[in-house]
Amino acid sequence: MKRAIYFMIFSAVSFTVMNLLVKYLVGFSVGQLVFFRSFGSLFFTMPFLMYSRVSILGNEKKLMIYRGIAGATSMALFFMSVEYLAIGSAVSLRYLSPIFATILAVIFLREHVKWVQWIFFFMAFAGVLIIKGFDTNINSIGLFLVLLSAFSSGIVYVLINKIGHSDHPVVIVNYFMWISIFLGGILSAFNWEKTPEGMEWILLLSLGVFGYFGQLFMTKAFQSQVTNKVVSLKYLEVVFTMIAGFFWFGDVYPLLSLLGTVMVITGLVLNILYRSKKE
Repeated sequence: MKRAIYFMIFSAVSFTVMNLLVKYLVGFSVGQLVFFRSFGSLFFTMPFLMYSRVSILGNEKKLMIYRGIAGATSMALFFMSVEYLAIGSAVSLRYLSPIFATILAVIFLREHVKWVQWIFFFMAFAGVLIIKGFDTNINSIGLFLVLLSAFSSGIVYVLINKIGHSDHPVVIVNYFMWISIFLGGILSAFNWEKTPEGMEWILLLSLGVFGYFGQLFMTKAFQSQVTNKVVSLKYLEVVFTMIAGFFWFGDVYPLLSLLGTVMVITGLVLNILYRSKKE
């Protein structure tokens, strides 16, 4: 149990560092950020697959391509939203993706959702309305972009559900990274904002490093047989990012905006806990 908790904390810290770097590097175009975020992760996924002699192409090729496109779109939209929103707000709103995933699963996978879960989702959406209504720093364009990012991420969850255990998790991530590199490369070709200099090269590649380790530690925690007890700890990323954003970027959150954030996280965590009990 302790190991799983440590893994989730390490995961939250890794994702927090990645989020802060994205905010710090907003001077670069979205295409550049997507490209380097993906390129940095390939340093880990490709050697692992070759060393383990796992088929890089996998089995569910079509579904993994769709997953990669949805994931790359979500990533690009999130990076765009960070330019308009405080990093803590962007991260907390992006976590609405499970709600969209549930709605899509009801429509396309014919999954059944209990009325109690809809109450939890309503609480989370009410939190979004409070954040928007009482935080003057919430830009409408940024809010629209991050909600689209959450929706795209919801599609990712549904596609991963469809893929199931047909393919190794690293194969799925590898598809995601290659497709993101392709998308980021195309976007960069049309909008190369500036050429990195000195430490900027390292910081850009670090996006992929911290993103990979965030995913790795989270996966290890979920594989520890105590998923139900630690899954809610992934929302520590929101807390860590808000605190770090306050000290690094001077982000300020009104009291009611913080209340809205708590409602979003609480609604999502309660849904997770309810589903865990049912399973």
